[in-house]
Amino acid sequence: MNTQTAFFHDEKCLWHSTAGGFALIAPVGGWVQPPAGAGLAESPESKRRMVSLMQVSGLAGKVDFRSAPMATEEDLLRIHPQSYLERFKALSDAGGGELGDFAPFGPGSYEIAKLSAGMALHAVDSVLAGRNRNAYAMSRPPGHHCLAEMAMGFCLLANIPIAIEAARQRQGVQRVAVLDWDVHHGNGTQSIFYGRNDVLTISMHQEGCFPPGYSGADDRGAGEGLGFNINVPLLPGGGHDAYAYAMERIVIPAIDRFRPELIIVASGFDANGVDPLARMLLHSDSYRMLTQQAMAMADRHCEGKLVVVHEGGYAEAAVPFCGHAVVETLAAESLGVEDPFLELFQAWQPNPRFAAFQRGLIDEMVSLHGL
Repeated sequence: MNTQTAFFHDEKCLWHSTAGGFALIAPVGGWVQPPAGAGLAESPESKRRMVSLMQVSGLAGKVDFRSAPMATEEDLLRIHPQSYLERFKALSDAGGGELGDFAPFGPGSYEIAKLSAGMALHAVDSVLAGRNRNAYAMSRPPGHHCLAEMAMGFCLLANIPIAIEAARQRQGVQRVAVLDWDVHHGNGTQSIFYGRNDVLTISMHQEGCFPPGYSGADDRGAGEGLGFNINVPLLPGGGHDAYAYAMERIVIPAIDRFRPELIIVASGFDANGVDPLARMLLHSDSYRMLTQQAMAMADRHCEGKLVVVHEGGYAEAAVPFCGHAVVETLAAESLGVEDPFLELFQAWQPNPRFAAFQRGLIDEMVSLHGL
């Protein structure tokens, strides 16, 4: 087993139900597993298939594959007010409901969300303690849209902020960079750290996708946090070149300037070429490239300390190959898995005129951040 990389996963996280569909006529919850496709796009299948591919390829046996305890109430209260947690638990115990904007849940989801946050928290703890050089947390439900007092966009607890504040309390970490490459804006993480200068938040996302209509290029933080929040909105269809250029011109210089002690990636795979909720045309080699660059930054600034936390990604056929590429790269392994979509997705990349236009927009953002 390669202990360079820890992979945190628990089947219970895949039993979180986004209420609806089958749940209306059958008693989902308890000992009844939610069926595939019941409810919203945020079903367990893309995550389950990613783990299955890791097991079939042998990658699961080459990483430190384990579960983690739930985040404690004390951990949650560093981010979320007691009133929010009480409402969440009461609805969960009563069979489920809705606590905000487009984030329904079923029975038992409060405890499952605590486990999801625990995956992120213990992944960070394991890396900071030196047990693993890097780690991947297969967290579900996701967290990057969740505000301190409101659920949003499938996200019920703010997994990454919970993990950061626990690390600050337990490990004394001071400067953390959060790189969000989920195709939707990381508005929850942004809102929680918007006034702080000890957490650099960077979101690369499809412009106007979710939250609907949001771009965010001019939202740079407030007060002490001014300059420590960076948004890189990208045009639909930008593809691999847009992300590579944004990394080169904005993300890498910003993180190099910040010099973090830890880098956390909010890793959504919903920028893949056939995702139903976005249109960004990335492929598995794109995610391999992004992971290599994140690892290189972690090597430069924080002795390789890098944690990747799972967020979105809804194309059941494509997500496993994108996720496998990320974990393979983290673990410095090559299992010979061939992505059947790679050639097609590479052929779908934008023409040179579009790419040049997108690069020009990215160049305009560079001066905004003094890079």
